[in-house]
Amino acid sequence: MVRYLLLIAFLAALLWAAGALGAGKEGVEMERFTVGPMEDRRFGEIRHLDMTYSFAAPEKKEAWKERAKYLRDQILTAAGLNPMPERTPLNARIFGRLERADYTIEKVYFESFPGFYVTGNLYRPKGKKGPFPAILSPHGHWARGRLEDGERGSIPGRCVNLARQGYVVFSHDMVGYNDSTQLRHREDLLGEREHLWGLSIGGIQLWNSIRAIDFLASLSDVDKKRIACTGASGGGTQTFLLTAVDDRVKFAAPVCMISSTMQGGCVCENPPLLRLDTNNMEIGALAAPRPLLLISATGDWTAKTPEVEFPAIRSVYKLYDAEDRVSNAHFDAPHNYNKDSREAMYAWMGRWLSGRSDAPKETPWAGEKDEDMLVFARERRPTNALEGAALVESRIQASENQLEAMRPRDDAGLRRFRSAYGSALLHALAVEPCPAVEAEERGENALDGCSIRKLVIRRQDKGDAVPALLFVPSSAKRRLPAVVAVHAEGKSAFLDDGKPGPLVQALLDRGDTVLAIDRFDTGEHVGPAESADRKTRYKFFTTYNRTDTAERVQDILTALSYLRGTARGKTVNLIGLGDAGLWCLLARALAPEVERTAVDVSGFDSADDQSFVERLYVPCLRRVGDLRTAGALVAPGRLLIHNTKGRFKTDWFEDAYRAAGASSALQVTATLASDEAIVRWITD
Repeated sequence: MVRYLLLIAFLAALLWAAGALGAGKEGVEMERFTVGPMEDRRFGEIRHLDMTYSFAAPEKKEAWKERAKYLRDQILTAAGLNPMPERTPLNARIFGRLERADYTIEKVYFESFPGFYVTGNLYRPKGKKGPFPAILSPHGHWARGRLEDGERGSIPGRCVNLARQGYVVFSHDMVGYNDSTQLRHREDLLGEREHLWGLSIGGIQLWNSIRAIDFLASLSDVDKKRIACTGASGGGTQTFLLTAVDDRVKFAAPVCMISSTMQGGCVCENPPLLRLDTNNMEIGALAAPRPLLLISATGDWTAKTPEVEFPAIRSVYKLYDAEDRVSNAHFDAPHNYNKDSREAMYAWMGRWLSGRSDAPKETPWAGEKDEDMLVFARERRPTNALEGAALVESRIQASENQLEAMRPRDDAGLRRFRSAYGSALLHALAVEPCPAVEAEERGENALDGCSIRKLVIRRQDKGDAVPALLFVPSSAKRRLPAVVAVHAEGKSAFLDDGKPGPLVQALLDRGDTVLAIDRFDTGEHVGPAESADRKTRYKFFTTYNRTDTAERVQDILTALSYLRGTARGKTVNLIGLGDAGLWCLLARALAPEVERTAVDVSGFDSADDQSFVERLYVPCLRRVGDLRTAGALVAPGRLLIHNTKGRFKTDWFEDAYRAAGASSALQVTATLASDEAIVRWITD
């Protein structure tokens, strides 16, 4: 019995040793292809609304103008307004006139888009001859909205005094305040599905402000060349965002808002994508060289405006030799738009809009009954008003209608579509298509017929990192093309038992150089444990940071840029497998130098919002045409789309290729293409 037990133990030991040796061998083989530790700031440096930011103008005005154009497009994209929606009829109604000694007040509502009503009060001078300068007056997060009439802030007070001074003033409701009840301010349009379509409270409020300028410009007693905007707190955010994107605003006075620290704490101030690589100081500087007054206070986040934010913004005005057009009024007060702040605004407004040299003082005003000010106190909201889910579906359908109207049918239509939607896709992804890159060598392995170099590829001065393996065929086999290969599981998926896998080997046999990468947060690129909660650690993550999908698209573009540089003008191609095929398709749309592309779309349901949320989430991606826009940008480049499983719709791709006169350059298959078919597509 003892001998029997000893024999069993001996055999077990032999089996364990054999397994350990095998595992050890496999471990050694994998170690040969391990790039090693690297730092990627994208995991640890999470931007958020309460950071301390800095800003200074570039040295040259032309550089600022280029940056300013990019930022304006970014703001519009974040608001779901790129491409700009149709300006449908306002159907404005003005009624309920209140006659006072030297001014009048009227109730107003109009449709900013069909079924959604902007509501407010219109104040006009009385006993004076127009046309008058006009002022838009967003109220901010006061408890009573546009009816707030207290010591720290009075919206009726400033509107009455401005009307007495000779201005037409429109004070409109923020979404969810007073008469604007079709959506709730802090509770609606918060989901990822809505954000896919560019729908947010902040985006709708910016559109409402743009349409409010349309409304003011439509009035016969308004001088269209003299329109201004001023508001405090959340109204200050509305002021500088509107001024940034609408050059009809000739004067702006954002109050107690533009800060190097707190960027705006409400959902209405933080639509996704808004502050990627920027902050309120830089956005505020987009007013230049138009007159701008920054009003700040010692008792809130603008306490350091005279020393920090004001000089930063003034640095842009200096580029225009217009430093006299920007000013700061700083008060020892809490967060406010009080009498002192208002009188500073009156003086600055008068100087630039009315040519006044004096400093008007505020005079008392009579309070009005709420029912005399509220638009729908005695009036029924129009029957076509939409609420909640119906409003969301209406805006999604409008977006789809706009896209469909631009569907390319011929070469001219394809060019128009690219012009309208190409920039929008770039801004939704917020990537750098052709970055300057550098590579760190981490060793090399020589195999029969090829060498494998271990690399860490980085964009210069960005702090990101892309681990990669560069498969280089022997000199006898080497030819022109080079291929970036991306797999959803990472670069290890292209290895087989310590050697190049079948796909890579087939490319090497044809003489192609192959660069396989670990995209963001996979393989060797997985972030540290403490980064796991990076998306939930701070509010409004996607307002300040890119999603994983966008980072992965960037990594592919970074790899393409590296390979294009090392290939020295040789052909560069792209292969994506698993969900990486979707990322590669988006990357290829922004990389026209790629000649041939093969993407596995893994049965992605391109008509289903939830598929985008779960597998390809980027705010505003569906608003800017999603993968349909990508297809129009790829044409007429050679493109193989495989593994559609009947769910991935390709009609837009087919129309785009037909419009480009290149139908034969597009191939679509419902099944997963074999390695041989992919290699044939890439190399033939």
